Amino acid sequence: MKKLFFAALLGGLIACQQQQTVNIAVDQQLDYCAHQVHRSLETLRDSAGGYDYTMEPRNILQEQATWNCRRASAEEWCSGFWPGILWMDYSYTKDEDVRKAAEGYTEALSFLGTQPVYDHDLGFLVINSFLKGYETTGSKSYKQTALAAADTLATLFNNKVGTLLSWPRHVKDYGGHNTIMDNMINLELLFWAAENGGSSRLKDIAVKHAETTMKHHFREDGSCYHVAVYDTLTGAFIKGVTHQGYADSSMWSRGQSWAIYGYTMVYRYTQDARFLAFAQKVTDIYLKRLQETSNDWVPLWDMDDPRGLQAPKDASAACVVASALLELCQYVDTEKGKAYKDAAIHMLSDLSTDLYQSREKNVAFLMHSTGHHPNGSEIDASIIYADYYYIEALLRLRTIQDKG
Repeated sequence: MKKLFFAALLGGLIACQQQQTVNIAVDQQLDYCAHQVHRSLETLRDSAGGYDYTMEPRNILQEQATWNCRRASAEEWCSGFWPGILWMDYSYTKDEDVRKAAEGYTEALSFLGTQPVYDHDLGFLVINSFLKGYETTGSKSYKQTALAAADTLATLFNNKVGTLLSWPRHVKDYGGHNTIMDNMINLELLFWAAENGGSSRLKDIAVKHAETTMKHHFREDGSCYHVAVYDTLTGAFIKGVTHQGYADSSMWSRGQSWAIYGYTMVYRYTQDARFLAFAQKVTDIYLKRLQETSNDWVPLWDMDDPRGLQAPKDASAACVVASALLELCQYVDTEKGKAYKDAAIHMLSDLSTDLYQSREKNVAFLMHSTGHHPNGSEIDASIIYADYYYIEALLRLRTIQDKG
């Protein structure tokens, strides 16, 4: 049945590709990102010509042209994305002004290596800033901050449950230990630390979290709940619900994108065939539903929103998936790898049109992302994490192309 399912999906992807062959000029799009980075930096300067590095870009709402910033803190989960964008842009341009800005915005988060954990987003905060910085510069201080943060993140692990607690402040609200799908991304900090001087226990925690999540956080077809709730004392699974999706039973697009990215990353660190198979399962249902519900390669914010094409899109989900597929395509067989790579290129091609790129409308890379729809927050907006995964995906595609 699985082979038949993918054969049908692959056939659909090939049929779509035959109708329209898509190529993307990667360097042209990276040049566009570099242009927008400089425009952003100009708007972020203070009257003296410097930057308040403690204020990190978060979003640009409709009819706005510049970033709304929030003070860097453990409670602001998006604080790491802007320094990560700067590090990635610097890796492409070698622009020293961008490097200096990346250093400043990264250093503004150095407190993350010394204070108690606030919630699971410590991973997002550190991976996107200090790890990107370490990857680019080899800085020993960045490495030490990341290692310290990994130890801190691990304090959220519940041995009875087998996952990291996501929101300590919401345990009473959900009636138990809550773990959200976004938490899969944070495992990278634990895996990385275990390979770079940290305790091997960090990898054990990450693997157990991935295993437990794989067992309880998904429906039979591979679509995921946003939140899994467990009994804090016994570890028993209680229920799967949503927080940011349309309904408990719906496919919230960004949640599914976290699953695709997360299990691809877990396979990278473990080389465990179970995780590779599961990464494909959660990817295939996403691609199938995308073809059924969207008029292009950018999904609705939730694929079960009854408004259909009248519902807002979520460019951020497309960016996350495109980046993940450009890694996953290198782990699977040739035929499936080509389908995944081609799907990612289609996504990036659509995202790189004037329909989604901000261009002169504002200083972000992209428009039309959706943050927290049920809360009425950041709907049809430019959001910093969409830009982060967009430039990451472009750089991954460039690396693949360079390899031939």
